[in-house]
Amino acid sequence: QVQLVESGGGLVQPGGSLRLSCAASGSIFSIDAMGWYRQAPGKQRERVAGITSGGYINYADSVKGRFTISRDNAKNTVYLQMNSLKPEDTAVYYCNAAIRPAIATMTFNYWGQGTQVTVSS
Repeated sequence: QVQLVESGGGLVQPGGSLRLSCAASGSIFSIDAMGWYRQAPGKQRERVAGITSGGYINYADSVKGRFTISRDNAKNTVYLQMNSLKPEDTAVYYCNAAIRPAIATMTFNYWGQGTQVTVSS
């Protein structure tokens, strides 16, 4: 069974940095786009950053210049390096990936369980 497992969240002071990781496991044929979303209390889930299998990247305007998304295709892992963190970055961060399982002929959308990021002094 395919699953996404995130790690790297925590509590950090404003201006600090965190690095999130998300590893896909299971019987996987291929992974297309991967990305990160976040959801703050009382708000809708929003897209933070995405990266295609070919390396095309885009970011939400609110994180441009501060966050960097990358992926290691050999490890089926996507990363989110977050610098210059602000209190408004506080949210549960979710990994998302379009994955074709080994036994399937189509791609499915998978979500991680979420990891809490809290930016506070």
